[in-house]
Amino acid sequence: MIAKIVKGSNFKGVVSYILDKEKDAKILVCDGLFAENKETIAGSFEAQARMNPRVTKPVGHIALAFSKEDEHRLTDCAMAGIALEYLKKMGITDTQILIVRHFDKEHPHVHIAFNRIANDGRTISDRNERIRSTRICKELTRKYGLYFADGKEQVKRHRLKEPDKTQYELYSILKSEVSRCGNWRQLMANLEKQGVEVQFKYKGCSDEVQGVVFSKNGYSFSGSKIDRRLSYSKIDAALNANRHEERQRMATNQTADHEYPMQQPPQYEPRSNDDLYSGSIGLFMPANANAQADENYFEEQLKRKNKKKKQRKIRF
Repeated sequence: MIAKIVKGSNFKGVVSYILDKEKDAKILVCDGLFAENKETIAGSFEAQARMNPRVTKPVGHIALAFSKEDEHRLTDCAMAGIALEYLKKMGITDTQILIVRHFDKEHPHVHIAFNRIANDGRTISDRNERIRSTRICKELTRKYGLYFADGKEQVKRHRLKEPDKTQYELYSILKSEVSRCGNWRQLMANLEKQGVEVQFKYKGCSDEVQGVVFSKNGYSFSGSKIDRRLSYSKIDAALNANRHEERQRMATNQTADHEYPMQQPPQYEPRSNDDLYSGSIGLFMPANANAQADENYFEEQLKRKNKKKKQRKIRF
């Protein structure tokens, strides 16, 4: 569950967008409004906003988006309940509210229009609203066992439009390059090859770097706006850590080479002829012994043959 908060000054515009028939809009909650049609709804908002004309942007617009994995659980009643609980935790109470569900995208989502001028004429505070909203979305996601997305990796980038498309492109490039570089010079050189320009923001007229801006495709973003892990201080810390790890790895390799020098393969001297053994007949016998064995063998066979002849001659 994530929320996108927008403030404006035109109630007719936001009501027309939220109730657009092409978006297959369905009203879930309509509180404090004359809901005959778009015009009467916008007129109700405008009438209450005139109670506090000092507020130039009385229009509150929040888009609450949920993961597609939770679609089977998010009935109209469930989404309305979660949206109302979100508004209560945000301090958006006692005012006019319009909650509409859209079906024009594959993930479940609702649009909330509310009057920043409360029913008693006070202004609903927007102090730290994005920080509070992020925390509340996480709380409700855990409370109702909703699906936790993995963050920017889950975004369908082919559907993004500028400047969001370039922002996510920069996120991917920086995430990859920061992890492999050991200093800013190397990082900037790698980024330049991919069409990314780097500019530093300095504190006053000093040389102290205060921030970094990345530009691509004509769009510029501060590092912290691309991702909170890509601020100047956090990138600098990551580069220092990479450099430290590389030095440790080199020191470890040098120590290993010193303590365990590469062993030379053993040298084998060729055997002399006296050590060679021949043939299957004289297996495990010296070559000069083969001839002697053959000679003894034939002598023995000759003696046996002569003995048999003598025996045949003897008769009883």
